[in-house]
Amino acid sequence: MVYTLLTIVHVLVCLFLIVVVLLQSGKAADLAGAFGGMGSQTAFGPRGSATLLSKATTGSAILFMITSLSLSIMATRQTGVGSTILDKHPGPAAPKQPNTSTTTLPPSVTPGTPPATGQNPMAPVGVGTGPVKPGQPSVTLTDPTSGESKTVPLNLPPPPQQQAPPKK
Repeated sequence: MVYTLLTIVHVLVCLFLIVVVLLQSGKAADLAGAFGGMGSQTAFGPRGSATLLSKATTGSAILFMITSLSLSIMATRQTGVGSTILDKHPGPAAPKQPNTSTTTLPPSVTPGTPPATGQNPMAPVGVGTGPVKPGQPSVTLTDPTSGESKTVPLNLPPPPQQQAPPKK
């Protein structure tokens, strides 16, 4: 109720301020006044008695600033600081998929055995024991029935040594 009333007052003040500013006559400050050619008062206009239009402009400008600040404070209190549209309307939750993924190995590869010469140069990766050290490769396994997660370290073999090309 108060927010709507303040919004209506703010729009009316904006329109009144536009009309009052456009009704004021210029101070006959030409291009030379913009570059300091006619003294310091030219850019701001001569200091004379305040007319009705200048008083209306000042009053409506002050009222415009007050309504702007009030509307922003009310909007912040209404929605909360730091809230986003994603906080208000979360997306749909992803459906839980049953764990049906399986890994199929080629028939010539047996887990845990090194590859024969001339086959895949990749050495197998073993699962380590104990706690995971910082910087050590690891994998997190989740039991789909209980939801329990366990992180285990991976024992990676050293990279294969590359042979240097023969010197000529």
